[in-house]
Amino acid sequence: MIIIPAIDLIDGRPVRLYQGDYDKKEIVADSASKTAEEFAAAGAEYIHVVDLDGARSGRPVNGDTVSEIVKACGIPVEIGGGIRSMNDIEYYLGLGVSRIILGTAAVSDPEFLKESVTRFKDRIAVGLDCRDGYACVSGWYEKSDLHYISFAKTLEQIGVRTIIFTDISRDGTLNGPNLVMLKELKNAVGCQITASGGIRNLEHIRALKELDIYGAITGKAVYTKDLDLKEAVWLCREDV
Repeated sequence: MIIIPAIDLIDGRPVRLYQGDYDKKEIVADSASKTAEEFAAAGAEYIHVVDLDGARSGRPVNGDTVSEIVKACGIPVEIGGGIRSMNDIEYYLGLGVSRIILGTAAVSDPEFLKESVTRFKDRIAVGLDCRDGYACVSGWYEKSDLHYISFAKTLEQIGVRTIIFTDISRDGTLNGPNLVMLKELKNAVGCQITASGGIRNLEHIRALKELDIYGAITGKAVYTKDLDLKEAVWLCREDV
C-alpha cells in the first residue's frame, strides 16, 4: 500500500474541509507547491490534488497552482475536481499530471467515462464519494441513486483500474476510515482501491494495510501532525 498525501485547493491555497462542507474551510498551508515538496521529501510516491473550486463550478479553476505542484514535487500527481470534458483531461495531462480523477462526470456521463478510459486507460481513476452508501456528485452537494457496490462493479466493467473511495461522513473528522465499506468494496471488485477520509494515525494506516488495498489518502492528519507522513510511508513499505 502507498500513502498519498492530499492537497485540496481553494483560491490556489491548501485547505481542509469538514465532511465536505465548504463553509467549514480551514487554510492549512501558505504554499501548495512548497507543501508538495515537503510531501515528496517525506517519501510520498504520489500526491492527491483536488480543485475544490473546480468541483463546485464544474470546470478546472486552479490549473496554474496544479502546474506549480507538478513542477515542484518531482513525483506523480493525480488531480480531481471539475473535470467534465476531454479538453479538461488533455489540459491537465498537458500540465504533467499523471492521473485524472473523474467524479461527477463518471456518474452523469457514462459515455464520456467510457471514452476517457478507452483513450487514456489507467491514467483515468474514478472518485467514488459516498454518503449513506450512495455516490455523491457536484462537490458532494448532490446524492445520486447509485449504490457504491453496484456502481463500482459498473466501473470495473467499463475498464476503470483505480477507484478512490471516500465516506463523506468520515472526511476531515479523524475518526478513522470506514473499514467495513472498504472491505466490502475490495471483495466486490478487482480494481485498485484507494481509501480516503477519516485517517488519523498509524493504527488507521495499519488497519488499511491489512485490507491489502492499493493506497491511502491522508490530508488533515498530516497537517495537524497527528500523523507523521514519513513514519506512515515506512510502515507501508514494511512487510505485513
